[in-house]
Amino acid sequence: MRTEYKHLLDIESESIHIIREVIAEFERPALLFSGGKDSAVLLHLAVKAVHPAYLPFPVVHIDTGHNFPEVLSFRDKMVKQLNIDLVVGSVEEAITTGRIPAPAEPDGSRNRLQTPVLLETINQGGFTAVFGGARRDEERS
Repeated sequence: MRTEYKHLLDIESESIHIIREVIAEFERPALLFSGGKDSAVLLHLAVKAVHPAYLPFPVVHIDTGHNFPEVLSFRDKMVKQLNIDLVVGSVEEAITTGRIPAPAEPDGSRNRLQTPVLLETINQGGFTAVFGGARRDEERS
């Protein structure tokens, strides 16, 4: 093994261990999947953790209604290719049904509106643990 990759392999190994531990300890885990690079890596690690079996829990996507079509296409491709269950929480539906208020500006950011929709989706799905991907070296906001 090349020395410069050892640190990455250690991080990967630790991540896979955590995923396996959560699968063993929690009745109904789920993995958050935005279609971005961090969640794509997390999905890859989860699939690797259970290989050759299929992922034993669903991925959860919170659709803001402002996603790039390519992101949704990538999400759908991964779900189909990996034979994964997909649970979608919709910010637009939550606004339309009055569960959350519409943003002040029609084209404004919906980032804050994702939180109540995420919590609602977690509760409705009965998820007992939820994986989210973030890099250790990234600023936490």
